[in-house]
Amino acid sequence: MKNLLIAQSGGPTAAINASLAGVMEAALISAGVDGIYGAVNGIQGVFEEKIIDLKEAVKSAMDIELLCQTPSSALGSCRFILKPWKEQEGQYEEFIRIMRKYSISYFIYIGGNDSMDTVYKLSEYCREKQIEDIMVAGVPKTIDNDLAETDHCPGFGSAAKYIATTFAELERDISVYPVPAITIVEVMGRNAGWLTAASALSRINGGAGPELIYLCEHVFSKEKFLSDVKEAMERKKALLIAVSEGLKDRNGKYISEEAQSDMADAFGHKYISGTGRILESLIREKIGCKVRSVELNLMQRCAAHVASDTDLKEARMLGGKALQCAVEGKNGVMASIRRLGSSPYAVEYTSVPVGRVANREKKVPAEMIHENGHDITDEMMQYLLPLIQGEANVMYVNGIPSHIII
Repeated sequence: MKNLLIAQSGGPTAAINASLAGVMEAALISAGVDGIYGAVNGIQGVFEEKIIDLKEAVKSAMDIELLCQTPSSALGSCRFILKPWKEQEGQYEEFIRIMRKYSISYFIYIGGNDSMDTVYKLSEYCREKQIEDIMVAGVPKTIDNDLAETDHCPGFGSAAKYIATTFAELERDISVYPVPAITIVEVMGRNAGWLTAASALSRINGGAGPELIYLCEHVFSKEKFLSDVKEAMERKKALLIAVSEGLKDRNGKYISEEAQSDMADAFGHKYISGTGRILESLIREKIGCKVRSVELNLMQRCAAHVASDTDLKEARMLGGKALQCAVEGKNGVMASIRRLGSSPYAVEYTSVPVGRVANREKKVPAEMIHENGHDITDEMMQYLLPLIQGEANVMYVNGIPSHIII
């Protein structure tokens, strides 16, 4: 028996289940795969042996389609730190024991940077111990779009489409009053401003979009910010401003730290939301006009009703690519997208050694940030635009989108 085990980890997205569907579809037609299992709550669920039969949970082609339009992680997620095997070899021995108990030959992990670190550590252990009957591969996932060695990440395109749509609607909303007013919208992005940059897509159909866009790659100055706002208010009364949650000052300190404690998650990442509220207070104090801040928070990563069809299709294809790599005996790789062109848009699906991905961040390059520090360039727009194309054929029941619950 050569069985497959799939797990998901990290922050949910609108496309992570499309990758799960892609792995399953490839497995169902593969002569090299017998059983298809899912681990509930990621690698933590593997160790707890929370393993389910996915052929029983997802029984039909209709279920597969529902899975693709279901947001968040159908198998659940976790924040689990896997230490290097030389520090905690017993944990790795337990992983191998569980794999062999269930006759697992292929372990596919769908997730972001920390998940790819897990893929790297597990595959390296197998390599070191000359374990050749278990293949470990990764499928990229993150709305932050910050994984190295792939042109972009599944989940990002759908989140970018939601951001663009939301900013277009907000710009219409705030423009109706004749009084000076400022609306600050905080967008997810700890150290990479890709998603905040996507707010500029709200301009492509003629709308004004955000007047100012601040990415976390650019050093943020409160003094320059206030100057930018005052200058913009001379041109128009109602301002829409996009800011990355991870804005930092010249000392590398998060702006939001003024309102946050030093608490961090299991991976040591500080909780950083609150940037918009800090800037709201700053404008109220220094400029004195009407001002409000909006934190999109979780909505931007699970808005499957406005998912990008391109994003869902690519997520699905990458799931299949990862399974193909594992069956072909490629251990320790991540399925990846290589862009062949933007106009017309074309990509190919390939794989890269996961060691070149784990613990690295792909940030917005300087040439995609406008020299004024509060906007993006045409190069960024050309990069972003293909990723939000197409509308998913969402199935509705009782007036709302239907989801599958595993």
